[in-house]
Amino acid sequence: MSAIAFSIGPLTVRWYGVLIVSGIILAVFISNRLAARHNIPFDSLLDLALVCVPLGLLCARLYYVIFNWSYYSAHPEHILAVWRGGLAIHGGILGGALGVWLVGRRQKIPFLLWADIIVPGLILAQAIGRWGNFFNQEAYGYETNLPWAMFIDGAYRHPTFLYESIWDVLGFALLLALSLRRPPALKPAGCIAACYLVYYSLGRFFIEHFRTDSLMFGPLRAAQLISIAGIFLGIILLYYSCRQQQTPRPGQSKPRRVQR
Repeated sequence: MSAIAFSIGPLTVRWYGVLIVSGIILAVFISNRLAARHNIPFDSLLDLALVCVPLGLLCARLYYVIFNWSYYSAHPEHILAVWRGGLAIHGGILGGALGVWLVGRRQKIPFLLWADIIVPGLILAQAIGRWGNFFNQEAYGYETNLPWAMFIDGAYRHPTFLYESIWDVLGFALLLALSLRRPPALKPAGCIAACYLVYYSLGRFFIEHFRTDSLMFGPLRAAQLISIAGIFLGIILLYYSCRQQQTPRPGQSKPRRVQR
């Protein structure tokens, strides 16, 4: 299939960009619904998105370029060519987390609270974005004769972008169910974010094994190393959040709107 969605005169719009933008919009919509359960207004979420989305995209590209520096140092004109693909989700997560920390401090909203709110939408956006890899004919796996193999780059291969998309959709259902299962006041901050870290990292670790285009850290796959770190960090965060006692603060007996 063509990587180009449509063209208007000299402007070419690719499916890769359409799907990423669609995922971001849907993630903001879902996050807004979850933020409302914490009496956080849409303006606060919009401020967060206006910082986290550009910072996440910038870091996603920077991460990819750094791990492919041997190519980009010889072709610097391609560094900004994001329409060719090359956005690493781990870089995007790190950049987005930095944005959450910066904006959360100014808004005086705890980092872990924001993290719990946005991760269900984030993992769904990841599921949608993976189909951009399909249109770009990238992020595929080794050759195989399995019944669900897809014909890519001259051979039948593991559709690893499909594996991850399905894994992420299931993860969205899980995280959303956990988010809605109990009233916000009864859930320790950070438990949903911890589940995201463990769940996504576990799936990515195994799926990465089948990919042919893994970013490498020496002889090791960078995504698998970060996935291992994500699993341990998620377990530690889950342990920490579960030990937190939810005690009402003075003057917070009633729901309140975040002051801006």
